[in-house]
Amino acid sequence: MAGALDGIRIFDLTRILAGPSCTQILGDLGADVIKIEHPRNGDDTRKWGPPYVAGADGTQTNESAYYLAANRNKRSVALDIARPAGQRLARQLIARCDVLVENFKTGDLKRYGLSHEDLRDEFPGLVYCSITGFGQTGPMAPYAGYDYLAQAMGGIMSLTGEPDGQPMKVGIGIADLMCGMYASTALLAALRHRDRTGRGQQIDMALLDTQVAWLTYEAENYLLSGTPPARRGNGHPNIVPYQVFETADGHMVLACGNDRQFGEFCAEAGAADLARDSRFTSNTLRCNNRSALIPLVADLMRRRPLADWIDGLRRRQVPCSPVNTVPQVFEEPQVTARGMKIEMPHPLAASGTVPLVASPIKMSGTPPEYRHAPPTLGQHTDEVLAELLGMDAAAVAALRADGIV
Repeated sequence: MAGALDGIRIFDLTRILAGPSCTQILGDLGADVIKIEHPRNGDDTRKWGPPYVAGADGTQTNESAYYLAANRNKRSVALDIARPAGQRLARQLIARCDVLVENFKTGDLKRYGLSHEDLRDEFPGLVYCSITGFGQTGPMAPYAGYDYLAQAMGGIMSLTGEPDGQPMKVGIGIADLMCGMYASTALLAALRHRDRTGRGQQIDMALLDTQVAWLTYEAENYLLSGTPPARRGNGHPNIVPYQVFETADGHMVLACGNDRQFGEFCAEAGAADLARDSRFTSNTLRCNNRSALIPLVADLMRRRPLADWIDGLRRRQVPCSPVNTVPQVFEEPQVTARGMKIEMPHPLAASGTVPLVASPIKMSGTPPEYRHAPPTLGQHTDEVLAELLGMDAAAVAALRADGIV
């Protein structure tokens, strides 16, 4: 079955995480993603390990877990765009693509004649997506930007961590990943516009912008009230009780999103009078009296084991969850049932396959496909140049001898 984006081809000039995560989403949905990499070095993240894929002879490959995480469903073409011959080849390939995605520092691609301004007249239907730290405009546009900087400047670190502790980054590169997700949505919208009008456009995505956008209700809380949000550890700014609690043998999340759920929790805990306490009868009152309520709930939670709480509260339809480790995530029956771990054949892996995290997208008619494992450097160079440009083996060999591919 053809994917939803079958027939869309993407010239992918991205590396690290924000850009590759964007193009992986589109590749999973059926787009033909041509990943352009430097012939000698490739994507920086290939060497961001350990761990690496273990080779058949027991040696370490250059395929890191970090690289595998964001480069499924792509074909790798090794091409030196710093060389004039490489730039000419790039333009020939771009002529056969619908989308170009790049995450070079603002202005860098101008040196190679591959900026949006260089291409827009020649390829008026091209959708050109630029992903940078700070965007194409503003006083910081010329500076390199990284996920960590975006988390710091964009405010999420001020909201993360214990109230009296240091500001804390999120445990993964969430600013990169969210920027990639926003970029994939923007690309789909731009392709819809292109299909209607024949006109492409430039999409200007910035890590900092998307980080500010997904401050969401905390930003709105501040904009509406003028009161700066505070770090609350595992607490929620607008719902109580809605946080991590220690049980007799582990930690869990209790998430009472409404008054009924709070009442059911109190009944399960054998503390029905707590739900009738005038300080706690509504969520607004529980928020206002958080400091009084949380110690009482914490004391109740410590009296019973984790599994007992989970079973009892789920029977009462009270949202709750164990705090799983990553190994426990992949043993979780719901995660297993949803197929969130897959195996794909890999030419360098000793086992013949590599484990990957599946796409979370479920579609009844055009579900995500897993056509290509994350490619080795230049794995598809000959294939793509022959398929798209009609080059024979001798022509490709000459380019390889010159270091162009």
